[in-house]
Amino acid sequence: MSKSWRIKYHLYRLFWLGVDLLYPPICGGCEKKGERWCEDCRKTLTLISGPKCSICGLPEMKDEPCFSCQQSPPFYKTLRSWVVFEGPVRKAVHRIKYRQDLGLGDALATEMQDYAGQLKWDIDIVVPVPLGKKRFRERGYNQVGLFAHPLALAQEWIYAPHALKRVRETVSQVGLSADERENNVRSAFVANHNKVAGKKVLVIDDVSTTGATLNSCAEALIKGGAQEVYALSLARALPHHGLKTV
Repeated sequence: MSKSWRIKYHLYRLFWLGVDLLYPPICGGCEKKGERWCEDCRKTLTLISGPKCSICGLPEMKDEPCFSCQQSPPFYKTLRSWVVFEGPVRKAVHRIKYRQDLGLGDALATEMQDYAGQLKWDIDIVVPVPLGKKRFRERGYNQVGLFAHPLALAQEWIYAPHALKRVRETVSQVGLSADERENNVRSAFVANHNKVAGKKVLVIDDVSTTGATLNSCAEALIKGGAQEVYALSLARALPHHGLKTV
């Protein structure tokens, strides 16, 4: 890491370490006192390893495009997810989204660093999946940015939260079928041409189930002039979990 990026990243981390000194944290996965992500919860993580679709990242028998991606190729080049959306990780994601545990995002970004680095993607800018205006007013922050920003700093990627915006309010994806999810987010995003034209863009979300939201974002980015788009999520809800787990 270059000196300037190292300084930016350490200043960001020092801020949250200072917050933890003033307000002792509890684990986002089990609520044990003392740290934001404890060793016990760390041991429960299920990494998405082994053969997977080379495009959408779902587990497969071989590292090659799955039938779905062959029939309807997504707009992103590759989608990868760090861990399976279950147990403490699921609790942590909900805690960030609904209980305003803002510092937990930095803790999870720290855990994701090695995985993100191993992908060896050539990235110009990082874009979080944006919230709609209504949901942003209600929540007061974009939960994806809480771990996308420090992750970008750690990997020396330029963080560009305003390069993509949601132009149509959508309902929650929870409980929707795969087709309903796709229809729900279709044409919901628009990219800023001045920020993405000619760039290799990484779009990040907290949880991916069918990949519909990330694909809709990727479509908007490509239409906005992006050279290519990669997609990354903190966690992945696998098919055997059904579509109602997020």
